[in-house]
Amino acid sequence: MSKNLQVTIDKDSGFCFGVVYAIDMAEEILEEDGYLYCLGDIVHNDEEVARLKAKGLRIISHDELPNLQNEKVLIRAHGEAPETYKTALENNITLIDASCPVVLKLQNRIKTSFDGDEKILIFGKHGHAEVIGLQGQTNNEAIVFQDIAELDSVELPSSFTLYSQTTKSVDRFYEIKDELIRRGYEVKANDTICRQVSNRYEDLGNFAKQYDKIVFVSGKKSSNGKVLFDVCKNINPNTYFVSDTEELDPQLFGANETVGICGATSTPMWLMKKVKDTIESF
Repeated sequence: MSKNLQVTIDKDSGFCFGVVYAIDMAEEILEEDGYLYCLGDIVHNDEEVARLKAKGLRIISHDELPNLQNEKVLIRAHGEAPETYKTALENNITLIDASCPVVLKLQNRIKTSFDGDEKILIFGKHGHAEVIGLQGQTNNEAIVFQDIAELDSVELPSSFTLYSQTTKSVDRFYEIKDELIRRGYEVKANDTICRQVSNRYEDLGNFAKQYDKIVFVSGKKSSNGKVLFDVCKNINPNTYFVSDTEELDPQLFGANETVGICGATSTPMWLMKKVKDTIESF
């Protein structure tokens, strides 16, 4: 009797609450108005963006914002810099603010530190939407780095406050803090990393152990996707990254294997189900 290929989706994978909140808001307005502007990709997943564009979502860049007047514009979960709110006021733009509460809390803390004359370092990805919003709280004076090696060539103040993008690894954040203290700096660490994301590291590790192969579904632009993919790959070397069903290779899957499907906080559940169906059809 031949065994069948078994495919299981990780129930804890998929959108975090910040993304769910932003998409729900967008869909509600699209239903009423038929269209809605969104500042940047609503989520770092091309498939989900395409689905919402078909419903009338119009993605605009920061350069295009000043050309709009008397319109509604959605701010996505990553948050925005003060400059965006200023432009909106000047142009009578109604901002639909879907900034994630965890990001807003972090923006607030950074602004308070900055107003209190603290020097600020932010561990985060250069050019990432959230990081641009965080740096904006400091008139762009905060030092942003994504790797501690970048700080070797920077003259740092003797004491500063260390912050982190909300989706970074907690362990890495504390390693960086300890290393900076070892180097003789006075460091105040402000850990505002999202626990919904950091708890996934552990859960995903446990999930990846249970299957012969892991298919990790994520947009290529998702920084959280890259990190979580590495978590799976380190535990299960037979882990494959796909952003769409077209990237699945039928040769990879044997008749009696177990396959686990998981994804980033920006991966929609419908896409993971589509991947599952496609693998089962092989």
